[in-house]
Amino acid sequence: MSVKYIESSKLPTPWGIFCMHGFVEETTDKEHLVLTYGDVGVKPDQPVLVRIHSECLTGDALFSLRCDCGAQLQAAMHKIAVEGAGAIFYLRQEGRGIGLINKIRAYKLQDCGLDTVEANEKLGFGADMRDYSMLKTMFEHVGIKSVKLMTNNPRKIKALQDAGITIAERRPHETGRNPHNSQYLETKKGKLGHLFGEE
Repeated sequence: MSVKYIESSKLPTPWGIFCMHGFVEETTDKEHLVLTYGDVGVKPDQPVLVRIHSECLTGDALFSLRCDCGAQLQAAMHKIAVEGAGAIFYLRQEGRGIGLINKIRAYKLQDCGLDTVEANEKLGFGADMRDYSMLKTMFEHVGIKSVKLMTNNPRKIKALQDAGITIAERRPHETGRNPHNSQYLETKKGKLGHLFGEE
C-alpha cells in the first residue's frame, strides 16, 4: 500500500506535546497518522518505544467499554511521555478493517450472542482485515529503524518484521479490562492469538 506524507504539526495533549504527521493512501485517500514525542530519529539504531494503534472511534473517542482500545491508546501516550521519546502509528482501520457501520452491525450480532470473530465472519469478513503495508513508508519518514513495541498482537510483530523494522523488545500492553469486555479479550487471546498474561 502506497502512502504519501502530507504535513506535520504540534499536538498538545494531557501527556505532553506530540508532533502529528499526516499521511494519505494514494489510491483510496484514506488518512493515517504518526504521533511522535521527543527526538525519535536522532539515533536510528537506538530502539524507540512504539505503539501500532488501529482507529477505534467507539473506544478512542466515545469511551466504549466493549473493547480495550481507548485505554490502550491513552496508556501508550502516557508511557511514551514517561519514556521521553516514542511514536504511535495511528492507522484508520476501524473495526479491524471492516469500517464503522459494519462494526455496528457486528456489535449487534455480539448483542445476540456471537463473539467478535464469529460476528465478523457472519457478515462475510475475515476475523482481522487490517493491512499494515503502509508502515514501511511511515517508519522511514520518522527515521525509526528499531523499536520497543507495545503490543499483545503477534500480527503486528510480523507486520513490522515484514517492513524491515528491528523489534528489540516486545512490551506487553494490557489495560482496560472490565466486565463489558472480558469475553472480547478472551476471544482475542483464544482465537486471534493475542499474548495476554505475560506482564
